Amino acid sequence: MTSQAADRPGTVGASRRSKLTREREQEFFDAVLEQIRECGYDAVTMDGVAASTRCSKSTLYRQWKTKPQFVAAALRSNACPRFAGIDTGSLAEDLRQAARAAGERSGKDSRLMQALGHAVVEDRELQQALREALVEPEIAAIREMLQRGVERGEVPADHPALEYVPAQMFGVLRVRPVLDGEDADGDYLLRFLEAAVLPALGLT
Repeated sequence: MTSQAADRPGTVGASRRSKLTREREQEFFDAVLEQIRECGYDAVTMDGVAASTRCSKSTLYRQWKTKPQFVAAALRSNACPRFAGIDTGSLAEDLRQAARAAGERSGKDSRLMQALGHAVVEDRELQQALREALVEPEIAAIREMLQRGVERGEVPADHPALEYVPAQMFGVLRVRPVLDGEDADGDYLLRFLEAAVLPALGLT
């Protein structure tokens, strides 16, 4: 489905939103995100998701009026902050643990972001949902790690490299599949951290 309105039943817009259990709703969300990873956003249809989850297409449209709304809801429901709770008392070790955590999900997250590519550019709601689910929580967590490091005196507050650490960490996740045809796994991210990020912060 390449259009928000394509395949939409004409009578569904007036239908009342039916109640689904949280488990059933999550089944729909997991199915659409997995199909996007495997087939790409444009190839995924409400019909396909309905068939794979053994429900009617009208059920999906009662809950979410368009495919972008459905996918945006799925992204938000699957937000899984990888860096939550990391606080070792050392900035270098916090960043090492963040690299390991990012590596554990890098394949799934990279495939999802790449598959959403053009659709995210065109649809503001999808773009915001992607940021809320996969980007903003992680950037906030990294900035908190950096701030704690500053407060402990590990890095000067005016160190010029501080601003660029989130871009370094997220940039390498996105670019390695393009450059090398491989995901940025935990080992790769740790090597990158030790070679590029920690030295830039003076934490060798």
